[in-house]
Amino acid sequence: MVLFLITSLFLFFLWTLWNMSGLPGLPAPNINKNFQPLVSVLVPLRNEARNVDGLISSLKSLTYPHLEILLLDDGSTDETLSLLQEKTLGDSRFKILRGRELPAGWAGKVHACHQLQEKAKGEYFLFIDADVRLKSGVIEKALTLVKKENAKLLTGFPSFEVPGILSKLLIPMMHFVVLFHLPIHLANKGKMPAATAANGVFMFFERRAYLEIGGHASVQTSIVEDVHLARQMKRSGGKVCLGNISNDVSCRMYERNSEVWEGFIKNIFSGLGRSVMMVMLLSVFYGFFYVLPGVLLVYGLWMFQPLYVFPYLLIVLQRMLVDWKANQHLLLSFFMPLSAAALVIIMNASMWRWIRKKPYSWKGRQYS
Repeated sequence: MVLFLITSLFLFFLWTLWNMSGLPGLPAPNINKNFQPLVSVLVPLRNEARNVDGLISSLKSLTYPHLEILLLDDGSTDETLSLLQEKTLGDSRFKILRGRELPAGWAGKVHACHQLQEKAKGEYFLFIDADVRLKSGVIEKALTLVKKENAKLLTGFPSFEVPGILSKLLIPMMHFVVLFHLPIHLANKGKMPAATAANGVFMFFERRAYLEIGGHASVQTSIVEDVHLARQMKRSGGKVCLGNISNDVSCRMYERNSEVWEGFIKNIFSGLGRSVMMVMLLSVFYGFFYVLPGVLLVYGLWMFQPLYVFPYLLIVLQRMLVDWKANQHLLLSFFMPLSAAALVIIMNASMWRWIRKKPYSWKGRQYS
């Protein structure tokens, strides 16, 4: 069994190494004077007072000259709106919108993004979240990659700040799952909807293509609207590019362990297509290949059996490869068995909440 495990994990390592080669980074800006379209940066905010200062500072640092920034306060009950007004005062690039009441049948963020695009004038739309921080030249780089790849949608996974224990265990696994399981060459070159990954913290659309697929209104009930929009784009014939944005985009998704739990509970089962079979298969897969090596490590060290240590070393190397690509702290790689165990637990918790017909909750709203 140990030899089978070692052989399999070595092949997984090689596959991940090759698979990552299909993920383009944001290139050095190469925008000529004949291609400087207006870009609309669109940010929905609901109870984001803690993020306003960092967000506005980040947006003010953007160097692209043809820019409008629309910020929508989506019924916040904290100081989000007043802070937005204070921090953007005197900068004509910013426009603050007041969100309408959430209609029946819409997910909250989707409705907020829909309202933002109604007011946007750009030839390109960049949807980001309030906890995202952008480096100054990211718009120029994104436009360069979009033109190079002839893409209608550019998306990607940022580097993540991981302040709490659950953040450290679970959030970097988002990169791991994508870079290991998604056939990236196929995803970026082909138009198969199933071979698609997207992240709502950074969705850079060509406006015309976005409107042709119906925009956010076409996925109004979705709580994983990013993936569904990307699939819609592929179905319409538009190219979706998954890029490595981690050097230019960072995100602090959650502050507390409770937020990590609720956020993953809300998204993970829906992201798996609400497939019970998929959760079962992934639970067995990760339990055997990524949790078991941690147990074998303890046994191997205790019994002085070096062979039993090799599976752990291989999963750490595979995870370290991903964390290096994702601009994450490499020390987190050594906790891979615990990360895999946490992933299995939260997948099943999310599934069981759905089976028991209990709603998912986020920021004071509930979703079925």
